[in-house]
Amino acid sequence: MLKALQQEILLSNTYEQPVLPIADPQHFGAVKAAIESSFSSAKVAEFLKSLDRLKLRIRDFETVLTKGLLGASTAAEYNGLGNADQGQIREFYLASLERVAPELRAKFFKLYAYY
Repeated sequence: MLKALQQEILLSNTYEQPVLPIADPQHFGAVKAAIESSFSSAKVAEFLKSLDRLKLRIRDFETVLTKGLLGASTAAEYNGLGNADQGQIREFYLASLERVAPELRAKFFKLYAYY
């Protein structure tokens, strides 16, 4: 009985990321689609190669964005977003790079390194 109560308390205290409303769905969707496209299974290897050629770190979102690696108009679309929408896009980008297949992450180890 005590163990069941403890487990219920633990489950009720788990963290849930809040869902924030999107202020500019059109621009947000365009930037999100560009990120999804870059990390799609058909394009992710080429995207990682382009980062490697430019010696960029994959977690440096703003530099990746300004270099045009997510698309020519993506930086302008992103800059048109409010702070909350930009924050959600950065979180989406970081989550996307963590979902890259382990063998590609190993191949492009330097991109993912923290040094």
